[in-house]
Amino acid sequence: MSEPVRIAMWSGPRNISTAMMRSFEARGDCAVSDEPFYAAYLAQSGIDHPMRAETLAAMPNDWRVVAESLVGPVPGGKPLWYQKHMTHHMLPGFGRDWAKHCRNAFLIRDPAAVLASYTQKRPEVALEDLGFVQQWELFEAEAERLGHAPPVIDAADVLANPRATLAALCAALDIPFTEKMLAWPPGRRATDGVWAPVWYGAVERSTGFAAPQSAPPPPLGEAFKALADAGQVYYERLARHRLLPQD
Repeated sequence: MSEPVRIAMWSGPRNISTAMMRSFEARGDCAVSDEPFYAAYLAQSGIDHPMRAETLAAMPNDWRVVAESLVGPVPGGKPLWYQKHMTHHMLPGFGRDWAKHCRNAFLIRDPAAVLASYTQKRPEVALEDLGFVQQWELFEAEAERLGHAPPVIDAADVLANPRATLAALCAALDIPFTEKMLAWPPGRRATDGVWAPVWYGAVERSTGFAAPQSAPPPPLGEAFKALADAGQVYYERLARHRLLPQD
């Protein structure tokens, strides 16, 4: 029996990351995990997030336990395992050796769009909450380990041309693309994190990737614009490596 393929997808919050998880779960041959380090991050950082107590109660609080599980048996014995990770959850003391057993990929989004979405749910935000710096650090480490850039996809490309962008991603991950990745039934999933009631309203109503918004996001206030500008530096570095959609 061949070794299962573990895919670690690294993104910040509000990057269509849950829609991407839906897409992989819709394949039928892929298990998914929703932000497995979230509770460990909350426990270690002490930060206050919506549904903090529920998250801490629902998941392992020790990053070591989480890391061990991610390289263990795949849920349901599936040949693929898509692990949705938030880059800001990987605090400096959290070990990362487990990730070498995964095919690591990176999902990016324009920082202004991230801020416009994030601040609707949590208006108090700092740069480290958004994961831009951590995403670049994780990318650099993986590129050094591999000797070449790991796959990067842009949320804007996924929304504009999901079939072609997902085909490019699957090719880079050396897994087959399937049309099943383009649609899914609406509703909540047993695989969704306990925090879904706060964050997942739009994706629960979705049946596929939404068309990109034709209008730009509303203007950000001065403080949020400064955060977006700080994140833009790292976004642009990663965007240089983004996969082009395969038509």
